[in-house]
Order: sequence, then structure tokens, then C-alpha cells
Amino acid sequence: MESMEENFPRGGTQKKSVQGKAPRQPIEQDNLFDTCHEEGSQKRKRIHDDQGKQKKLKAEKKEAIKTNAKDFELLTVEALSEGMLLLGCVKESNDFELVVSLPNGLVGFVQVTHVCDAYSKMLNEQVAREELLEDLNSLSDLYPPGMLVRCHVSSMEKTTEGRQSVKLSINPKDVNKALNPTALRSGMLLSGLVSSVEDHGYLVDIGVSGAKAFLPRQKSQSYLKSANKGAELKIGQYLNCLIEEVKNNGRIVRLSVHQSEVAAAIATEEQNWTFSNLLPGLVVKAQVQKVTPYGLTLGFLSSFTGIVDFMHLDPKKGRNYTESQMVKACVLSVHPTSKVVRLTLRQSFLQPGGVLSQLSSGRIGTVVEEAVVKSFHPKAGAVFELDDGTLAFARLKHLSDTKKSFRPGAFRMGSKHRCRIIDYSLMDELALLSLKRRIIAAPFLRYQDISPGHVVEGKVLALKPFGMQVKVTDHIRGLVPHLHLADVLLKHPEKKYSVGDEVKCRVLISQPEEKKLLLTLKKTLVTSKLPVLASYEAAKPGLMAHGFVVCAREFGCIVKFYNDVKGLVPKNELSSEPVPSPEKAFYAGQVVKVIVLKCEPEQERLLLSFKLTSRAASGDGGEHVPKKNRDVTYQTGQMVDVKVLKKKDNGLEVSILSDNVSAHLPTMHLSDHVVSCKLLYRWLQEGDILPKVMCLSDKGGHVTLCRKPAVISAVQEEQVVRSFSEIQPGMQLIGYVRNIMSYGVFVEFPFGLAGLAPKSAMSDKFVTDPKDHFEVGQTVVAKVTSMDEEKQRILLCLKLSEVGLEDPVTGSFSLLSRCLEEMKEIRGVMSKRNHSKVAQNLCGLIPGKKLHLVVQEMKADGSAFFNGSCVAGLTVTATRYHVGDKSLVAGQKARVLVLHVDALQCVVHVSLREELLNPKAQRLKENSQHTAVVQHVAEEFAVASLVEAGQLTAIPVASHFNDTFRFDSEKLKVGQTVSVTLKTVQTGDWGVLLAVQGPAKKRAFVRSRKESETVEEALLAMKHSLRVGDMVTGTVKSVRPTAVTVAIDDKVTGSIHVSRILDEVPVGTFPTSRLKAGQQVTARVIGGKDVKTHRYLPITHPHFTQSVPELSIRPSDLKGDGSPAPRPSGDSPSERLGPYKAGQTVTCFVKKYNTIKTWLEVEVAPEVRGRVPQLLLSLNPKVLKHPEKSFKNGQALSATVTGTEASKTNLFLSLIGAHSLVEGTITLGTITKVTPHVGLTIALPFGKTGKAGIFHLSDSYSEQPVENFSVGKHVRCCVLCNKDNKIEVSLRQSRTNPKSKNKVEDPEITSVEDVREGQLVRGYVRSVKQSGVFFGLSSSVVGRVQFHNVVPFFVPKQSLYEQYLPEGKLLTAKVLSVNNKESHVELSLLPADTGKPGVLPDSLGLPLCDTDKEKAAEFKKLKAKRKRGVSEGEQERKPRKKRARATDEDDSGVEVYCREEEEEEEDKRKPKGTSRVEAPRLQVSSGFTWDEGFDALEVPGSHHQEESSDSDKEEEAQTTGKKRTKKEKEQEKQRVEKELSKMEAALMDPGRQPQTADDFDRLVLSNPNSSILWLQYMAFHLQATEIEKARAVAERALKTISFREEQEKLNVWVALLNLENMYGTEETLMKVFERAVQYNEPLKVFQHLADIYANSEKYQQADDLYNRMLKRFRQEKSVWLRYATFLLKRGQTEATHRLLDRALRGLPAKEHVDVISKFAQLEFHFGDPEHAKAVFESTLSSYPKRTDIWSIYIDMMIKHGSQKEVRDIFERVIHLSLAAKRMKFFFKRYLDYEKKYGTSETIQAVKVAALEYVESKSSLVES
Repeated sequence: MESMEENFPRGGTQKKSVQGKAPRQPIEQDNLFDTCHEEGSQKRKRIHDDQGKQKKLKAEKKEAIKTNAKDFELLTVEALSEGMLLLGCVKESNDFELVVSLPNGLVGFVQVTHVCDAYSKMLNEQVAREELLEDLNSLSDLYPPGMLVRCHVSSMEKTTEGRQSVKLSINPKDVNKALNPTALRSGMLLSGLVSSVEDHGYLVDIGVSGAKAFLPRQKSQSYLKSANKGAELKIGQYLNCLIEEVKNNGRIVRLSVHQSEVAAAIATEEQNWTFSNLLPGLVVKAQVQKVTPYGLTLGFLSSFTGIVDFMHLDPKKGRNYTESQMVKACVLSVHPTSKVVRLTLRQSFLQPGGVLSQLSSGRIGTVVEEAVVKSFHPKAGAVFELDDGTLAFARLKHLSDTKKSFRPGAFRMGSKHRCRIIDYSLMDELALLSLKRRIIAAPFLRYQDISPGHVVEGKVLALKPFGMQVKVTDHIRGLVPHLHLADVLLKHPEKKYSVGDEVKCRVLISQPEEKKLLLTLKKTLVTSKLPVLASYEAAKPGLMAHGFVVCAREFGCIVKFYNDVKGLVPKNELSSEPVPSPEKAFYAGQVVKVIVLKCEPEQERLLLSFKLTSRAASGDGGEHVPKKNRDVTYQTGQMVDVKVLKKKDNGLEVSILSDNVSAHLPTMHLSDHVVSCKLLYRWLQEGDILPKVMCLSDKGGHVTLCRKPAVISAVQEEQVVRSFSEIQPGMQLIGYVRNIMSYGVFVEFPFGLAGLAPKSAMSDKFVTDPKDHFEVGQTVVAKVTSMDEEKQRILLCLKLSEVGLEDPVTGSFSLLSRCLEEMKEIRGVMSKRNHSKVAQNLCGLIPGKKLHLVVQEMKADGSAFFNGSCVAGLTVTATRYHVGDKSLVAGQKARVLVLHVDALQCVVHVSLREELLNPKAQRLKENSQHTAVVQHVAEEFAVASLVEAGQLTAIPVASHFNDTFRFDSEKLKVGQTVSVTLKTVQTGDWGVLLAVQGPAKKRAFVRSRKESETVEEALLAMKHSLRVGDMVTGTVKSVRPTAVTVAIDDKVTGSIHVSRILDEVPVGTFPTSRLKAGQQVTARVIGGKDVKTHRYLPITHPHFTQSVPELSIRPSDLKGDGSPAPRPSGDSPSERLGPYKAGQTVTCFVKKYNTIKTWLEVEVAPEVRGRVPQLLLSLNPKVLKHPEKSFKNGQALSATVTGTEASKTNLFLSLIGAHSLVEGTITLGTITKVTPHVGLTIALPFGKTGKAGIFHLSDSYSEQPVENFSVGKHVRCCVLCNKDNKIEVSLRQSRTNPKSKNKVEDPEITSVEDVREGQLVRGYVRSVKQSGVFFGLSSSVVGRVQFHNVVPFFVPKQSLYEQYLPEGKLLTAKVLSVNNKESHVELSLLPADTGKPGVLPDSLGLPLCDTDKEKAAEFKKLKAKRKRGVSEGEQERKPRKKRARATDEDDSGVEVYCREEEEEEEDKRKPKGTSRVEAPRLQVSSGFTWDEGFDALEVPGSHHQEESSDSDKEEEAQTTGKKRTKKEKEQEKQRVEKELSKMEAALMDPGRQPQTADDFDRLVLSNPNSSILWLQYMAFHLQATEIEKARAVAERALKTISFREEQEKLNVWVALLNLENMYGTEETLMKVFERAVQYNEPLKVFQHLADIYANSEKYQQADDLYNRMLKRFRQEKSVWLRYATFLLKRGQTEATHRLLDRALRGLPAKEHVDVISKFAQLEFHFGDPEHAKAVFESTLSSYPKRTDIWSIYIDMMIKHGSQKEVRDIFERVIHLSLAAKRMKFFFKRYLDYEKKYGTSETIQAVKVAALEYVESKSSLVES
């Protein structure tokens, strides 16, 4: 007590007793809102001598009270003004506005455009694009209810009903507009909104002009984990930002959002706050200046004065405030004109950054019969106490029905009134009431009160074309759709209804979140007495209900009920009589009575029937639902109509309408055309009907369908084969590609037959890759070439020359017509997508349509992008060729022509060319020949324009199903002139004419520029007279990385390749950069390039004079005599690549990096290209992360030729100097597999695979050698050997970087010769066997450690070695001996040899081995003297035992004791009563310890007796033959007596351990309820590997142990679970587990099994079991905590966070705080301390009075946090308003902490704080 007095002296003045003064009554919480009289509010002055003075004082006080009452009036809407700053709380988040709760029960609205500038900019962008932006999040995602926000009153508007509406802004530019950069100080707490997400953090808009605020990512991590659920911050997200650092006079500000720092932020004088920039939400330290009945006046920040109204006093302190008292307060509002600052003392506002916990009252809408008035405020309203003891507030306007009927006298204190709870004020934490009678009588107050099926009454507000608007209450509006105005469809509803009519409706759909209410006026539904079907779960078979038809189709009717529940009435359930046309028999809106047949709530599928009577009679509820065991089967070729049920990855799940059977329609079977298949899959949706679909197969209950017209036609016309016997060579069959292999294509036909088209028979062209020619599912025509009847194999041919039509023109036109017909069908499907603006816009566009659009963007390559309202959501583009010579700028209006609409990619290709926009009128004839220019090339057809007329024409690309591949030179190109034959002269529905390509004419080439060309090359391919060797002079027109274009004269353009500029090119330079546009150059012609194919032509080529001349300006070429340089002139690629050999070094030039193929494309010469695979780019793994950054286009590189591509068109090159993987080659590789304890599998260049063992991963071994390696990582490695395609590599730095001088801690050991006797080596444990521990020194050298060289202890069980020496354990060993001949290495792990700690811990208490050979020898002599003679049997036995030992030593080193030595040891140890036992051969793993509670010790004498049994028989036989002397007989008798007495003593020894099964039987008989004995008995059998006997013992134990001994039985069950886990199967373990759950408390059994799984590293099983436990024991707190511990120990922190959310949902509310606290403690120990701190902070912000949580938090932070953090927590705690006893406890803890870790100054500071607290308490008591 003295120390307590010394630390915490009692403060304040001593209170004097006053005679005659009544004792003060304790102030209750409810007194918070009491209106006190003047006598009670003033400190009574005891002035007895001057009555006049007392009266004068009273008059002054009365006047002061009046002024105070006016000052403390509550906020009203009228008191608000524009520019006022308020602290608000988000009440609702809608798509377009936030509803914000303001102080004193007010409400404001924040429009979506008043959030922040960055958010508004994204909104505008979304509106402009007319499509959703991924980065734009809705307000409901960004602003959850309960979030505190700083608001600025932007305007006061009047609603249509005459009420004032408060419009707010949370834009920092409005809230913080009074701040400037120079006013910013570190420690300020501002509101900010995220404006941009950057790589290293976030740019935050704090609204201060000229200041840039940045939030580093590292400073936001804890906030993201705790408050943002780990997600990134979003643009527009609101933050409470603490300024950490201000630089450059406020121009650069660094922020922090750390929750603990924000929560502790307090505004101080040093931050230089002024009234003009004072912000709501700031927490300040304030001093009470005046206490009045209506509130408090506070002084803060030295010069400010503010008021606290009665609503915002701390309800837990009541009116317990005194003048000069220090308090913490939060600024609520700042009025710009009246200069009034309002504050709050409520605890929930005193920690910034928090979220209000109570968001609503569950009693909203409740009528309270008797609410007692607690206080009345004439200008504000009244405070009531409700029947549950809580307080509520009613504003003046809600105290009476009208102003005239209001009587203030009716609201005296204690009067009772009937009222209704209408709302909840988040900012005041009070319920709001209304005493208006019409509100009390109203059936509904909110949308939430109305459920589907409710009957409501309302007034007609308006009649619109889409329906009727109904007013249900003042705040609730509903809509009656046009379909629901009556039982029948009304054409003129205005004749039946008028505005103001009273109507009775029934609620169809209620969506409170969207304030949406759909009603029906159908009389049958309104008056129906049948159950309301408002959910799929309520739809039980047999239920009858009323609904209405929404559509009737040929397959049946769809009926809808309440809450958007709908079901299907199949055609056969419409009536007992057949209904041929349901669409004629039923109409939309018709009210029907149905019965439920079947419902699947998960899939929201409902099957109904109109057949009520027959159904009720038969009770046959679900016969017509798709069933697996169906009776109907389908034949191949059968045509059906189907309905799309669901989209899957590989096709559509459909339902066959006639029989309601589920089937599968693969994507590639939707059409013969690949593009149409993809389009149909893209735009078909659930519920769509597909008619005329053919059944392809019905096998195994799975029906596969086909919609390919060619296949269907072949089946219907019998052009198919049904069996193998019908096939004949030469037949042509329609089929589809089933599979594509490297050697050919498998084609399948209807009826299941299939054949192979080999690679050689696939095409008339050379086939490199079959996948380039065909796709799986593609329709093809195949010709049978041969058959193998024995193996039932068919060989096919797909060549066009074999299967092509005689008239290819007819075939190509047929393909084109079908393709366009299907496009038309797809457009019809898209037109039904009314909800998709994109689909509607696509439908409105056809080729040839002219549009007026706006240029959106111009690209560097000359192409343009457009936008407009008619193309919203689409990408509209025009290539440079189609822009033509027009100069466009962004924002310019342009007139364009649609060329092609790509409905799959939503791209529209347009043209601005004048000849297309203004075609010439010309009369056209069918089959007339025309010249056309290709304008666009699509996948199935090309769009061309007729040269004479300019009209668009579609021409087919292919002429046959099999015509799918063409070389680049054969492909149509934009600008190419072709001859076409018109097939139609009307555009029809397609917008284009149809034509086919005619006979080839001489083609002029006008095509668009490619990357490797220039415009001049493409357009100026004129005939010239140049020859190879000619010298020319020209002007550089353009310079590109790999080529330079030169204008030789006005008509001829030449090209200089990058390799033809310099003779010696420095590596890393860019040769083309030496030339500039406009520069004059002299060059020599060295070749020519074909304009069409870009191939380099030989000199003798007939078209050489029409090529683009290839030039050279290399000095060596210019100095020559003009003769052509020797170069490969052949046209074939192999001839051009012939001179290049593997290993040759060449200079190449970067063209580009192909990110898809992951190789670098380079050019060696104009006609020679090459590729560098990714792994041959560099020896630096960092280069491979971003190769495009290291290799620039046109850069010169030195490369080594490694070979040529299979097609002989490209060279394969290497940039690392190696062209093959020989020993010593250093290269990069990619890890493909990581195998623990073994090593890595690495993908190497040239398609090879290598292995790296754990000894070759590093020069220094580690405990987890593969820990830092992951699949996909690039590593540098050195090839050790390459034999028989088996490559071994090393990742050692000494190998991969030989020049490095880093120390090699563990040198390589390649053979036994590298090991020396006495050497210390490190390695990994390979295995533990009976002969010892095998220890890996390298991948090829393994040493052995005999057991006596492992530890100096006697180890009774081998399992201990296995437990403490697992595979892969890193150890240091000493080499004892090396046998080079036999490659044997003997090692030692003894601490005396290695100098390292022992491998087994001393805590095991193992006995030391006795190795004193001298004592053993002496004992041997004494024994010999006693016996004097040795029998012949013993003499015979000794040599036999010695031989046995000799042979054993030749074995693997197992230590074997001679029988004689064992006897000596036994005799030596007998006086001590102990004996030794051999190490058992089998031991239990570490999962469960069988020898619990006992040591495996021998019974004295028993071992000797068993071993001597044979010798005794031999002695008896010998003594019978030889007569003994009397002395010998006496000695023998004494010896037997001694042995008997020893055995008796041993058996009577209470410490004796059992050695046989009989011993155990005796023990368990004497003590049958001891589980430890039974467990020892089981362990005894397990040591002998007798698993079944151990199981039998366990079963005996379970039957024997009394049922009252629950714990003992549970021990046996756990042991049996352990046994099955280690020696049984999962099945046997589960059987035991299920039995254990039946006979024991289930939770304990579950927990034990989970521990067993975890200890035996069966983590997946443990995880599954814990999830089972959570379902079964969800109310058990311990289960959640155990699972959390399990997850955290495995490092799964994110899973633990999700588990906490689940726990809070599953556990009762009273357990939440404890569970959160326990989870946070676990997080501190095993997980992320930062997250744990955030959890504690969040909990304490909601429960600040939980001292137990504070205490735990302090303990955790002392262990894991910094001193600053601990002191911050202590400072927060000692400023809490707690009971004196608790405050004393925290002060004492604070003082103890400072005494241990602090300084004298910090200790004194704690004492001063304690003294201040005591004095404040004393002054409070006096007042």
C-alpha cells in the first residue's frame, strides 16, 4: 500500500462536511437528457447574510440560462447553409447517390458527381464509351454503411413536395478548400480520395491546390489487410489520411493510413489550425468552460470555443462534467457565417478512421404504446424512454399531426405517449420517433416492410404507356406494368382508371435496395386464396398456386409467380387433350392455376402442369422431368428441336423439347463454318430454341447432337455408311475432324465410323503442321483410299485434287451463300438481346451502310478509330489504306462506309475512300465479268469493290470444305486487283453483291503497307531496267530499324537492308541510324525482291525487272568491279541457308521479340532470317524477364548458328556462344519440376532436359536446398555430363561463374578418392536402415554411419533415429575410414568427432553406453573361478557364437553381442536390478508414443533362463552319462536355489517391467481399467511387428475397461486411431473413427484425429476433417480456434482471415469479442503481427470498455511491438473513462513497464498523469 501511495498519491482537496446538506443522489445514465432546474444546475452559494445579493445573483443566472438555451439549439435544416462543414455517416449507398446521416437526426445526399474529380472523369469516360469500365467501382462498393465522411453543404434544394433537401459534397476540393500547401503540417488528419493507382503506391486527392499527396504501398499494407479485405484501393475510395511528411513547402506530401496511427491522431496547436480551415472529424483535447442544462461549452486548441448539445454528451458519463475538466472531443460541424463549432463527446467518434458498429435499429416500424417523456426542448423536440429502456428522440414536427394541434404542455416529464419508431440516426445513436396518428396507423413505413404477396392499397398517381404509378404511402411508390392492369390486356387503361383512384393491388416483386415495387391489379391474383409462391425453395411437388403466363411457344408455356419465380409447363402438360399450337391457346398475361411437378432450387428450375385433376388423382409428380434412366432412345439422324439450358466450355447443354431429355451440342457442331460456330456460341443464351437439330449418337445415356447442314443432308440423303462392311475404296464421305495429331488427321463420320488421313494425304500443299490446315470439329469431305478389315482401320485422303468438285466456282458460291445465310440467322439471334446495347448496334450495321462518326484517335501507323452513338460499345477502325489521303484529327466528324462487321470481336471495319463512299450508278448483269479491288479480307470471305461502279461485293476465300490453307503468296490482300464474276445483282439482306473469283488476270498490286514495307514499295512496283552490279544514286525516303527505302528516280524505289550498310558492324550498334531521310546515297544493285511474295529473286528470273531493287552501300560492295557478289541465288530456302553451318559466328539484326513464341526474330541478310530461342538469349536470368527491353529493333548482335528450322526457312541462332550442350557449357534453363530431397528437373536449350541434384544447387549446403527454387524460374547452370541423352547440370556458382572468388564452403565430391580420413564433411541423410545411417556426401558417394557412431547413448529403438534423422537432414560428419577398392566410407556423427551438437537431444534421457573393456575382462575372470569347469555344451557354443559374429561383421555393420558377453553384462548389472535389451526391429513413428510412462527394461534372470534352456538340456544329457561328485551336486543345488530366489525376487519387484504376453495378461487382469497398461501391451506387439495382435489387444481393452472410465476408454480409442493411421489404410482408419464417435464424446474424437493427421503431416486430411468439424460443431469456439492454429502453423494467413469471418457468422454474438481476441493472439504468435494489431484496434474501437481486451493487447504488443506503439496504447488506455479500480490497474501496469524499459523522465510522466487523473476525480466528487 505504501508503494501504491508513493506511486499514485491521493489528489484534490479534502472535502469538508456541511451540516444540514442532503446527501447527493448518484446520477444515472438516463439523466443525460433530463432538463435540470436552475437550482440544480448552479453551485449553491451559502450566503446567509445578504438576501438582496442572492436575489440579484438568481436573476443573473436565469438570464444566462436563457441565452444558453438559444445557443444550444439542435441543428435544423433551416440552420444549415451552403459552405458549412459537417461530419456525417454513410447510411445507404446507391448507384447514383449516397444517403448520409448528419448530426441531430438530419439527412443529406451526395450525388455521384460530387465524390472526387478522378471519379467524375471516369464516369464521363464510361458515358462516352457507353460500356462499363473495369476500374470504375460503384458507390456501394466504395462506401459501406457506417463509414464516417467529412461533408460540405453544396446546396439546399426544395423537393417537389416542398421539403428541403440537403445536397452534400465529399470532394476534397470542397471540404479542404480553405487549406493551402503552406498550411500543411505533419500530424494533420485530412480526408482524401484515391485518384490514381501507381506501381509503388497511390496518388490521393486531398483537395489542396498545388500539393501532390502520395500514399506509399508499404504504408497501406496493414490497412488493406484489415479494413479493405486485402484488395487494392480503388479510384474514388475515401481515406482518413495522416500527413507523415511535408516537402517543398507543401508541394509534396507523404501520407499514412495505418489504422492505429490514424486512431491516435489528435489535432494540436503546433498544426496551426485556424477557424477558416478547421475541419469536422478532428479529435481535440478540450477543456470544459461552462456546464449548462442544455450542453457544454468547450475550449480547445487554445483559442477556439465550441458547444456540445445534450445529444452528444458521453451517455456513460451522464452529466458528470465540471468546469475546467479536460476531455477528448471530436469536431462535428463548423458553420462559416455564425462561427459556431459543434463537438461530440461520444466515444465512437473519438478514434478517427473507425466505422460505426450499430447501423440500424431492429425495431424500426414498431409501435410503442407507452413511451415516457424524459425531457422536452421547446425548439428541438422531446426525448423519450422506450419500453425496452433505450432512449429515442422525436422532432417538433413529429410530436403532433399538425402545427395547430401541438400543445407543449402535453410533454411534461413523465408523461406517456403512443408513438412509432420511424428511423435510426447513426450520428446520434438514437432511434427517431413520430407521434403522428397517420404514421402510427400506416401498414408500411419502408420498402423493407413489404414482401411479395402482400395486398396493399394505394392511389393512382399517373398512367404511362409502360404502366400505372401507384402511391402506397408518402414515401413508397409502386408500378403496375401494362400487362397487370387487369386480368385481360387493356388497350385503353385510361377508360378504367383515373388519377387519384383508390386501387387494391398485390405485390409481385419487392426490391428494397433499389426501392423498386412491382404490383398487379389482376383480380384473380389479388383475391387468390392459394399459397403465394415467392421462392423456388417453397415450390414443393404437389403445391397448387396461381400464376400468369409470360410466353407461349411450341414447346409449352412459361408461367411466372411472385418475386420473379418462373417455371415451365411442357407441351404434354398443357392439357389432357393434345394442344398442337400452345401459342394460339394461351396468351401473355393470362392467369392460370398450376401444380408443381418438380423443382431444383439450386438451378432455379421449376416444372409445372396445368393438369390439376389427373395429377391430384395419380399423385404422379415428376414423370416428365429429364431423367438419367429414361425410356426413350434416339437414333442417329433423328431430327429434334432443342432449348438451350446452359453454356459449357466445349458446347451447349440443351433439352430436347419433345421428351424433355438433356443432351449435348458441341460448339463445332453448330455449323459447317468455323466462324459461324464461334458466333452462335457467343450469342446464344439460355432459353433460346434451336430447331431441326440432328441426333448424332446416343451412347451411355449421353445424347450428342449435330447442327451441321452438310452432315444432316448427307444422312438424310443416305450418303453415309452405317457399318465397316459398307465401306468401299473410292467412296467420298462427309465427316468432321475428331482429332489432330502430328502424323495426320482423324475424321469421324455419322454412325461412329472413323478413319485416318495421313500427313501426306491431307493436302496438295506441303504440310508442316496439321493444325495449320484443320481444326477439331471442322466439316471435311474424305475419300476412302484403303481399308484394313482385320484391324477395322480406314485410310483417307483429304486432298482437293481427289475430293474437289469439277466446278469449283459452283462450290465456292455455295459456301459463300450458306455462310451469309448463317450470318443472317445469327443477326436474328442477336436482335433478341434487348438488354445488350452492343448486340443491338451490331444488328443495325451491314456492309455498305454509311455512317456519320467522330474520330476518336489517330494511331502512329496511320489507322484511325471512331466512335458515335450508333456504334456504342463497338470498336470502329479504318486502316491507313482506307483513311486514304485524308488528314484526320481527334474530334473531327467523318463520313464512313461499313466494310465488314466482326460480331465475334465486336469490331467494325470502315473506309473513308471516296470511290467507295460515292459509287457510280451502273446497271449490272448476272455472270458478268468485272475487275474488283480487295478492300477487306475476313476469315470466310473477302469484301471487294467493283472498279467501274464502286459497289461492294463479297467473294469467297475457299472453294471447298477442305480448302482451308494457303501460303502467304496465295492469300488475298487489301488493294489487290482480282477478276470476279457476279452471281447476284441485288444486295439483299447482306448489303453486298455476291460474286466468285474469275480467271486470273494480270494483277496490279495496290495493297496496304506491312511492317517490312513502305508505302513507296507497295505502290511503286514499276518496271525498271536495272541489272545486278549497276551503280545508282538516290535519296533516302524513310529509315526503319532493319531497312532503308531509297528513291532512285521518280518511278523506281529501292531498299537497303541493314546488313548492307557497313562491312564491320560493332555489336550493339544500329547501322540504319547512320542514314537520315533526304540524304543522298550511292549504292550498288545486288538483287531484287518480288513485290507480291517478298522473296529475293535470282538474277536470271524472268520478272527480275519488275522487282524492288535490293541495294548495298557497304564500302566493299562499292569498290568492286560491278560483278555480282557470290551469294546463294536459289529460290528455295534450303539453298539460301546452305552456307551457314552449326558453330559459325554471324552478325544479325533484331527484328522483334515474339512474346507468343518466346523467341527473338532476327535478320542475318536480306534473304536470310533467324530465330533465337528464349534460353539462348543471355546468360543473365534477369534478361529473360523482359527480353523486349534488352533487344531493340535494328540492333546488331553477334550470334552462333545452332542449326536450321525444320522447314529450312530460318536459322536457329544462339547469343551465348554455345551451339550444343557439351560438358562445361554454361547456359540458362527453366525449372520444370522440384523434387524434395532429390533436386530439380530443368528444361535446357535445344529441347533437352537436365537434372540437378541437391549437391549441385549451391556451393554451400542448406537445410532446405530446394526452398528457393520454383517451377518456371530461370536459372544459370553448367553441363556436367551429357551421355545417352541424360544430362546432369550444376547450379553451383563455382561452376556457373568460374571467375568468381567466393568461398566454396562445401566442395564437390565426385568420387571416393576425394574423401580423406579425418576430414569433416557435410551432407544429407539418405536413409536409416538396420545396418546404420546412410549419409549422402554427393550424388555418387554415400557413406555409412554405424549406430554406435551416431550418438554416445544407448538407443533402444531404431525409430528414434528415424525420427531425429529424417531424409534430407543436413549434418556434419567425420570420415573414419575410406575403402577405395570397395568404395566404402565409414563416418561418425559423434560430437567428440565433429565438434557439433549431438543429433539426438539430451532431453530424451538416454543412458550412456558402457565401453569399459577392462572391467569386463576382470568380471570374466571372476566368473570363470566360480564355475571352475565349463561343460562341453558351452565349449561347443562359444566357437559357434564367435563364428556368427565374424559373419555379422562382414555384413553392414550391425552391432551383435556374443552370448557370453551378454551374460557378463547381465551378472554385472543384476545387483542394480536392471538389464539391457536389444533395439527392436520395428518402432512406432513420432505420431504416437507407445511406450508412454514406462521404460523397456528386462526382468532379471528371465533372459538368461531363456538363452540357457538349450544348454541345460545338453548338460542334463551329459551328467546322466557321467556320474557327479558329491561336491558338484551340492554346488549345482546351491546354484539352482540362488537362481530360483533371484527369479522370485524379480517377480516380486514392483518396478519390474513385463517381458512376455503372459506378463501383460497378468498385469491387465490385476488392473483392467488402466489404459496405460493396455497401451504398453499394444506397443509390445507392435515392436514385434504383430499388428493384428495389437489390434486384438485394443479391442479387448475396449470390452474390458468399465464404461464409467470414459477417459481411459478414450485413451485406447486414440491409440487405435494412431495404429490405423500408421499401419492401416484410410478405410480401416475411418471405420475405427466412426466407432469411436459412437462410443465417446464426438468432439474429443474429432480433435484427436485432427491432431493425429497434423502430426503425421497428412495436412489435406486434417483440413477436410476440420471442415467437417465446423459443420458439426459450429457453435464450439474451441473448434474454430484449433483450426485457426492449424492454418497459421502452415502459413495460411489468408485462409485464417476467411475463417474468422465464418466463425463470426457461425458463433453467437456474445462469443464474438473473445473469438476475435483469440484469433488476434494466434496471429501474433504464428501469423502477421500487423494484421493482429489491426484486429485488436478494430475490436477496441467497437468495445472500448473491455479492459480484458486492452490487457491482452498490451501483453501482445510488449512481446511483439515497438516501445512507441506500446506507449501509444498505454496513453489511450489511461485516457479512457473507466472505473477507478480498473484505471488504477492500468496506471500500475504502465508504471511497471516504464520502470523496466523506460527512463526516469518517462516514469515521472506516468506519475504525473496518474496525479492528474486522481485530481480530476476528486474535483468531480466535490462538484
